[in-house]
Amino acid sequence: MANFFSDNKDLQFHLEHPLMKKIVELKERGFADKDLYDYAPVDFEDAIDNYRRVLEITGGVCGDVIAPNAEDVDHNGPRVENDRVVYAEGTARNIEAVTKAGLFGMTLPRKYKGLNMPLVCFVMANEMVARADAGFENIWGLQDCAETLNEFASEELKAEYLPMVSDGATCAMDLTEPDAGSDLQAVMLKATWDEARGTWLLNGVKRFITNGDGDVALVLARSEEGTADARGLSMFVYDKRSNAVKVRRIENKLGIKGSPTCELVFTNAPAKLVGDRKMGLIKYVMSLMNAARLGIGAQSTGLSEAAYREALKYAHEREQFGKPIIEFPAVYEMLTNMKAKLQGSRALLYETTRFVEIYKTYAHISQERKLTPEERAEMKEYTRLADAFTPLLKLMSSEYCNQLAYDAIQIHGGSGYMKDYPIERIYRDARITNIYEGTSQLQVVAAIRHVTTGTFLNQIKVYEAQEYAPELEHIHSKLISMREDYEKVVGKVTSMGDNELIDFHARRMVEMVGHIVISYLLMAQAQKDESYRISAETYVKYGQAQNKAAYEYVMNSCMADIDLFKAVQQEYL
Repeated sequence: MANFFSDNKDLQFHLEHPLMKKIVELKERGFADKDLYDYAPVDFEDAIDNYRRVLEITGGVCGDVIAPNAEDVDHNGPRVENDRVVYAEGTARNIEAVTKAGLFGMTLPRKYKGLNMPLVCFVMANEMVARADAGFENIWGLQDCAETLNEFASEELKAEYLPMVSDGATCAMDLTEPDAGSDLQAVMLKATWDEARGTWLLNGVKRFITNGDGDVALVLARSEEGTADARGLSMFVYDKRSNAVKVRRIENKLGIKGSPTCELVFTNAPAKLVGDRKMGLIKYVMSLMNAARLGIGAQSTGLSEAAYREALKYAHEREQFGKPIIEFPAVYEMLTNMKAKLQGSRALLYETTRFVEIYKTYAHISQERKLTPEERAEMKEYTRLADAFTPLLKLMSSEYCNQLAYDAIQIHGGSGYMKDYPIERIYRDARITNIYEGTSQLQVVAAIRHVTTGTFLNQIKVYEAQEYAPELEHIHSKLISMREDYEKVVGKVTSMGDNELIDFHARRMVEMVGHIVISYLLMAQAQKDESYRISAETYVKYGQAQNKAAYEYVMNSCMADIDLFKAVQQEYL
């Protein structure tokens, strides 16, 4: 029987990260639940053992149920009947399996029937589900909408909806509209207060909604009449049982076909306000989107894992000229680079998750008691790191996901282009990862301010100041040189005093950061476990070459190039 947790040494490595002790103690509030629930852990070791058991259950469901269903789900997909979504049979079986296994409400408090597991464990589960079937990960993974309710909703709403999610209710976040995709300030779905019914009513259309017919939906709507910007938007929760939203159609997509992407029509749909009016986009959606981007990081890494394993398996099986193709340098070099990018993506995924975990847990604790000055300072620092690393993660992991899927097809040759092999589906599924929840270009826009304000540079210097084994010193010296080149590039671009020029070079600078950070994370893993040495060495060489190209491009720029850039810009305007 396949188990996607026990067969993945990387996941087990990250579960043992030193910061997990702090994360667990914060999440478990000093293990106070042990006196209220007989299944709550009594100490750190007990907690990790509990988490490991749940992750092994998740890995088993992924290997034995979700992965075997993936091809059938991709072929048949969901459909619309009587204005409702009907899942593919394989999807229905998946939902039944994860519900029976108790894998909903993973991070929710035990008082809401949740498992109270750290975000790190939920992200690991997301990654495993995505490796099995990225389309199903979109359905199951949307339970993180419940975390937004847990963070911002009233106690009344939490008591009503969070146990539903823990029991297996699916979720959706209804944000985008036909005329409001990435520009959510343009959302016009209308929310009006009905005095007679004592409820808010929603009217309008939403489009490109993942799992749009989910049981519990968070809806961004315009509650303030006469407004046209973010200040007029509020967040609402809609219960599918009200039967006031129709599924107009399911989009016919290139990939992730098991996940219904819907166009929805709201007609006097009753809904409840989440938090404060006017804060829907400014506060709640930003939190929701950051969680979603973390989810896409997990999905991308899971797809990368699947692509790498398919390529490795085929390279061992396929013989040409009398020997397996893995023995050819052109093939094993590709596989080595793929593994380095995969492990680098995963290292960045869990580093980011730890940052997010700590600041969010402090935010929850601050609602229970006053934080100490030290805790407030720590929360502020981790919030800043999470804001910087989340778009960086989404950018790097989704781009590598596409690269690994591409390379895996190449290793398969013509066979990979056929539907006889899973890599054809994985390749199609991968393509969406650097588009939805904010394209790669938008991730650069989100990350660039942390280049210009020094957030990334400060964290790189934190990594640089750590002690490394003598046998890793040659890697360390390369990374110091890469950091110096990065500083020169940022200095040159920002010294021009032209914001549009900063935007023009933004991706080069952000990707330079990504290569340095991932290199440090892999080097730190190699220090603890020699088996990561090859990936660390390989990735540093790759990152060094990429950063050198960006360095040469920027440093060879001059005022004439700026004038040319302006001329090209005018041509397109």
